[in-house]
Amino acid sequence: MVSSSSNASGKVTRQVRHIPQRKQHRKPTNTLHTSSPSHLRAPLALLVATFLTGLGLTACGGGSDSTTAATTTPNTSTTTTSTAGVLCSYSSSVPYSSATLTATATATWSCSSTLRSLTANGLPDHAIGTFPNQSNPNTITAQIVSVSATLTPTETTVATPRAGPMALPGYALNGIPIDPATAGTCNDTGNNCAMGPPSTGVWDIEALGQSYFRFGTDSNNAHVQPQGTYHYHGIPEGFVTKLSNGNKVMTLIGWAADGFPIYARYGYTVATDASSAVKVVKGSYRTKASPDANRPATSLYAMGAFTQDYQYVAGLGDLDECNGRTGVTPEFPKGIYHYYATDTYPYLQRCVKGKL
Repeated sequence: MVSSSSNASGKVTRQVRHIPQRKQHRKPTNTLHTSSPSHLRAPLALLVATFLTGLGLTACGGGSDSTTAATTTPNTSTTTTSTAGVLCSYSSSVPYSSATLTATATATWSCSSTLRSLTANGLPDHAIGTFPNQSNPNTITAQIVSVSATLTPTETTVATPRAGPMALPGYALNGIPIDPATAGTCNDTGNNCAMGPPSTGVWDIEALGQSYFRFGTDSNNAHVQPQGTYHYHGIPEGFVTKLSNGNKVMTLIGWAADGFPIYARYGYTVATDASSAVKVVKGSYRTKASPDANRPATSLYAMGAFTQDYQYVAGLGDLDECNGRTGVTPEFPKGIYHYYATDTYPYLQRCVKGKL
């Protein structure tokens, strides 16, 4: 919470107070399918991950790790692509140890004829920061992750917002959720701000790209929710390094809620040419030239502190409003719509272009 007071000179000072018992992510407005409430009472505070909108949980198996060429069926307004045969048997099992928990971080993907499914326990399989910490007082605990997405995603012209733990944009291959937004808010004056619910105003605080509010993120741009969920707000650096062996290559790091793949940082200079050089892919957002009406003063919080400070400018970078583009990738040599984790806002996609 940010509170203000006056000293002897009359100068207003501000303080940010963290509220450990408050959830750090806002309750979403998106509709989704959730599992039975009985799971929420499971021992050891295990969290049941919510289903992706429009998709039900289905046990599935089969598939292989081969990079079968994608098949594309054009439509007047949509394009459907098969992702069958791509990382359908991906799995990881890595020892996990912290001051409060010794376990094995597990994640297993499988494919049926229609769905790609993930089962995981939500524990990271790479080096992480210290949790709890001064700015993030939460402890990582094992979760129950069980989600599915379509194996034949359909690209549309509609950008569907995805935000918050009940409407996640996607999951990394290691079973860690992608959740770039926060529930932190400020009022118009900027002297009443909270790092989590209940909301204190309409100005949404960003976790990354600003230095005024500390969310306790580690070198993986991740931190922990009050219920123990470790999740990414930006490029998961340790996981990307693990997958790419530290090389500057296109690296598939996860799958979005609509079934399209997610890559990290690097893509081909020419989206349709796999022989072109690999470069750092850039998003197409920038901070606005002037703040919105009633925004807290920029003398208190510079532009970039709030989500509303950013605007999408088509053609400014390489990507669309959902941080995606259509092009060839190592796994899809005939081309596919795909998302990127980028170094600048929005960091991870906050909407999806695929049909849900």
